Amino acid sequence: MSFFPGQDPEAGDAAACDALENLIIPRTSDIGGLEVRRALPTAKRRLVGPFIFFDRMGPALLRAGEAIDVKPHPHIGLSTVTYLFDGEIKHRDSLGTEMVIAPGDVNLMTAGRGIVHSERSPENLRGKPQSISGLQTWLALPDHLEESAPVFSHTTAAELPAFSADGITGRTIIGKYEGHASPVSVPTDTLYTDLMLAPGATAPLAADWEERAVYVLSGTLDVAGDVFAADRLLVFRAGDPITLKAGPEGCHIMLFGGAALGSKRYIWWNFVSSSKERIEQAKEEWRTGRFDIVPGDEEEFVPLPAG
Repeated sequence: MSFFPGQDPEAGDAAACDALENLIIPRTSDIGGLEVRRALPTAKRRLVGPFIFFDRMGPALLRAGEAIDVKPHPHIGLSTVTYLFDGEIKHRDSLGTEMVIAPGDVNLMTAGRGIVHSERSPENLRGKPQSISGLQTWLALPDHLEESAPVFSHTTAAELPAFSADGITGRTIIGKYEGHASPVSVPTDTLYTDLMLAPGATAPLAADWEERAVYVLSGTLDVAGDVFAADRLLVFRAGDPITLKAGPEGCHIMLFGGAALGSKRYIWWNFVSSSKERIEQAKEEWRTGRFDIVPGDEEEFVPLPAG
């Protein structure tokens, strides 16, 4: 989630198999009892396709009296994608949207020229223990859409294509995977698929995408005889099809990537842009209160970080 002040991740050891371009070990932060692992961006890898930010939230159990309370904060130049495996988060934004995201749903919030949102535990879950587990990623917008009007869309789990065969259970979040196409619309060629593999089961990762990666959520993953533990980001070289094989305990993985953006992106706090000057403008607009408010959540906000 974009509000976590996680440190940059570190690159891992040299690639363990010829198929890998980068092996990244996320940096971990503990935020109020919620463990968050940030895999992108890193100094050695800024983007994979349009993905410029990749956070793994939890899994965690928040005690009674604990809650997620992310005060209103701004974004420009990106789309946030929130996808949960467990728990619920209530989203509000400056467009007037109020939406609870449940496991398997997709919240796609396109900031464009600017949006403000908050993310909090729903009222009905407060005061009792609550579990939370999921991902928040950012998609950098192509040049011609960086200053587009902000928009929000919500797609329920039931609307996403789910499939199960030969030890593979999956759901296509964005884009297409092995003939299963998501209804979630994004402006660039994008891969984002949730896969559960039974012990020893295999799944293809075709060479169709210019850039592609796998995040190991749980279990172990075998690639060409090399085994990777949970919470590793594997970025693959282009050009060759890859076979992903689950270890003896099975594995849960996220496939992601897509077409390379084609132009440089700068990232500072919650702002992404092809222009340093535009980020400075956004900083000044937030500092001076020129972003819109979030209806129903007007009393608090995240101040502009120092530096």
